[in-house]
Parts: sequence; structure tokens; C-alpha cells
Amino acid sequence: MRVLVTGAAGFIGAAVAERLCARGDTVLGIDSLNDYYQVSLKQDRVAHMREQAGERFSFQQVDFSDWEALTAALESEHFDRIVHLGAQAGVRYSLENPRAYVEANLMGHVNLLEVARHRGVAHIVYASSSSVYGGNDKLPFAVEDRADHPVSLYAATKRADELMSETYAHLYRVPLTGLRFFTVYGPWGRPDMALWLFTDAILNGRPIKVFNHGEMWRDFTFIDDIVSGVIACLDSPPADDGAQKAGGSVKPHALYNIGNHRSEKLTRVIELIEEACGRKAEVEFLPMQPGDVEKTYADIDAIQRDIGYQPTTAIEQGIPRFVKWYREYHNL
Repeated sequence: MRVLVTGAAGFIGAAVAERLCARGDTVLGIDSLNDYYQVSLKQDRVAHMREQAGERFSFQQVDFSDWEALTAALESEHFDRIVHLGAQAGVRYSLENPRAYVEANLMGHVNLLEVARHRGVAHIVYASSSSVYGGNDKLPFAVEDRADHPVSLYAATKRADELMSETYAHLYRVPLTGLRFFTVYGPWGRPDMALWLFTDAILNGRPIKVFNHGEMWRDFTFIDDIVSGVIACLDSPPADDGAQKAGGSVKPHALYNIGNHRSEKLTRVIELIEEACGRKAEVEFLPMQPGDVEKTYADIDAIQRDIGYQPTTAIEQGIPRFVKWYREYHNL
């Protein structure tokens, strides 16, 4: 099987591409290599992929929100399925640069839906986000819960992606699976995420910023577990049989939470980072930031039932693995 992976220079995209190649598939990876965070990290991920996968992995730099550029890049390429993980990420940055989210997450998503439609692709798995639940105070979050009160533009674009996907499943019978990711972390992670920011600050003797005065909980999910879930979903397209799918659709469109099914207090995560770094953190407690939420917690019953997904990595194992990789990557 040949798979088109968008966001292949990103954290999750690179990890999914590597696993696909390792099991014998071939991957065409595309990514715009934008400068939302340091491009060198994205380039290093691609280089690592090439080293690990050899000829099974090919890569093109292209902005998938640019229809003409995307069409030209894919014109002579064949692929059976799509894993669409590319997006403009980050809740807080959406307050500063909203247009980037509209271009990448709305135009880009429609472009990939159009590619899938016209190519007759067998299945497209795409990235949604736990942020679609907004300020929902019912825990854990279930895919049946309402998700129409987003508290950030990022969340609104991800919910819009789900609705557009439902339309394409209805009109064109394109099999689609949307995954609501919960706080993914691990080696090769993103520099704008708390784990990276905290580790970097602690190792370099800088204070860390902890919002909502430390009263924050997240369902931290290790990258290896996420990748296992993404690929299991890719292998199990929703049937066009009129039966109700996870998320409520009767079209070939399923929605799943993909998390660790454990909500961890941020102060506990900081303790584990301190242990792995061998240093204490200097903590600066701050109020809640606009667009953020206090708690996330994934109900994963649907993906366990339908796909057999089962996370296996607790933060007690995952955080030391991230810190070890971080030290090695930065020669610390």
C-alpha cells in the first residue's frame, strides 16, 4: 500500500510515516515546512525518516492549502490512502495569526477532501483535536458530546473539518475517519508544547510558566500509542452500510477520541520532568490564558470497541523517554 501523509515533517506525521514504512508500506510525505517553529527540527525529522525508511519514503515540500501547487505535486503520483495530519497547530497562536488557520485548516482540508474524491481514495484518516469540546465540563469527553461551543479559532477550524468531512462522506461516499487527538507528547515532539517548554527551561535554569495557577489537567498521550491508533484506523475504513458510526454519522464517516484515558494534573507532569532532568523547576504561576481549557480527559470506548486501540504508555514511562531524547537531540 502507498500512503500519502500530509504534515510528514511534523511530529505525528513523521512518526506515522516511519511506522508505515517499517511495516512494509511506502509513503509519499508532503509538508510546507513553514516557520511556525524552527524549520531545522522539521528538516531533521525528514532526514531521520530517509535514514530509517530508505526508498520506501519520498518527500515533497508543498503547501497543501495551495490547490494549484498541490495538484502539480501529486499529478504523477499514485497512492491508495491518505493520512491527513498537516495543519496549522497551536491554540494560542490562533489568537495572533487567525488567517493561517483558515488557509491551512479549512482550505487545506477541503483540498485533501477533493484529492480523495477525484482519486477514488479508499480511505482518508484526518487529524481533529480534543479542543473541539471547548469548555465542556462533563468528563471524560465522549464523541457523542456536543462540540459546537469552541473557545479558540483553532478548535473552530477543527470542528469545521469534521463537518466538511461529513458532507463529503454524504455526497461522494468518501470513507473518512476523524481523530480527536489528546495532548500528544514524546521524542521528536513540538517546541510549542508544555513538555518541551518545561524541559528546555529546567535544563537551562529558566523559570517555567504554569497557567491557571497549576490547576490544569491533560490527557497526555505518548506518540507510540497515537501512531498505533492512527494506523489501526487507516486499516479499518468505516463501511458505507447505513449503520451509525462513532460520532453519530450514518455515512462512511467515523469520529474517535484518541487519548490515554487518564487525566493527569500538570504539577505531577512537572515532577516527572524534574526527576528525569535531575533538577528542580522554578515555577511562575499565572492566570488562565484566553482560549485554553482547564481539563481534558478522553473517553476512548468507541475506538477500543471498533478498532481495538489500547494505549500502553503511562506518563511515568513516557516523560523520561522524551527527556532522554531531548538531551540527545540537543547534545546535553
